[in-house]
Amino acid sequence: MTIDNFNFNGKKAIVRVDFNVPLDENGNITDDTRIRGALPTLKKILADGGSLIIMSHMGKPKGKVNPKLSLSQIKDAVAKYLERPVEFAEDCAKAADKAAALKPGEVLLLENLRFYPEEEGKPVGIDKEDPAYDAAKKEMKERQKEFAKTLAGYADVYVNDAFGTAHRRHASTAVIADYFDADHKMLGYLMEKEVKAVDNILSDIKHPFTAIMGGSKVSTKIGIIENLMDKVDNLILCGGMTYTFAKALGGKIGISICEDDKLQLALDIIEKAKQKGVNLLLAVDCVAGDAFKNDANTMICSVKEIPDGWEGLDIGPETTKLFCDAIKNAKTILWNGPAGVFEFDNFAKGSRAIAEAIVEATKNGAFSLVGGGDSVACVNKFGLADQVSYVSTGGGALLEAIEGKVLPGIAAIRG
Repeated sequence: MTIDNFNFNGKKAIVRVDFNVPLDENGNITDDTRIRGALPTLKKILADGGSLIIMSHMGKPKGKVNPKLSLSQIKDAVAKYLERPVEFAEDCAKAADKAAALKPGEVLLLENLRFYPEEEGKPVGIDKEDPAYDAAKKEMKERQKEFAKTLAGYADVYVNDAFGTAHRRHASTAVIADYFDADHKMLGYLMEKEVKAVDNILSDIKHPFTAIMGGSKVSTKIGIIENLMDKVDNLILCGGMTYTFAKALGGKIGISICEDDKLQLALDIIEKAKQKGVNLLLAVDCVAGDAFKNDANTMICSVKEIPDGWEGLDIGPETTKLFCDAIKNAKTILWNGPAGVFEFDNFAKGSRAIAEAIVEATKNGAFSLVGGGDSVACVNKFGLADQVSYVSTGGGALLEAIEGKVLPGIAAIRG
């Protein structure tokens, strides 16, 4: 069943969204991209004459109630976007009465799902090495099923529109789907768009294909780097992992971030790229700072000749040109991870140049997919989000999909 074909008139729909939005110290939303992304699905249900139950997680409360991660903080923002009052259920597992009382066109927002350990389905307070762990895990899986059954009992229809958590087999993202038949569970509009965007990258590749991978650690990106080796023409590795490669190649990197236990892995990646004929692009120069702050003293130097007490915080001018040339000539572009500490304006030039090169290539007919929290924050900061082909709301989910993994949140609905 697709959301377009379904008439929600008179039905209660429970929708899993990803409203894990960043908040400032006063509980104000600093980036509402994820809320805006879910609006087409939520508004379709209400326009049909359905009633709406919204559920999401926020942060990592680890199965405990944490007022700083309460979804009550975003209730007014959701109400503003939906242009109607939003009722709030202080306990997501005890909301049956409020759900039952909903009339067509009314909205109920449930409290943070992860206040219950059953949402993630992992035993709490016990190590994997503990002999009792397996029994605790089995018991938690049963509790997870009960939790999902409780949530399912609130509604007639289940809609999953949370691509950002589709790679997790959580109660609200996958297990709940078992309690609805094929005609009463579906992907939301945002999920459908995300799946289509990934399909574009994986199955309809126009060459040259350039992938830009940033991030602080090689280890967290190794799966996708290896998967991309068989698909890309140009692979740009930047961000903090730059300095692991620089050190592996015999460079002096000052106090730059580095995974010392991954130096051999970095060399293996370089060798694998050679074997597969992939043009692997690594930074040659950087903007180094003498402290990790916006107003640090700066110098431009080789990534292999960073003085003691200094650290690389952005790509330098030579690297910027090298990377941007590979991006501008591409017909398919994937960007996951900034080139430097873009949060500091003085170290955002490299990431901005990459974003602008992607925009230029997109105008020239390339398909560009930007995904992962930091890259999305980048294009939003630079005001360029509407000038690339697609901005993905999913970080880990996007990477796992591109690695070729089956995402439980999608499989639970599509089979």
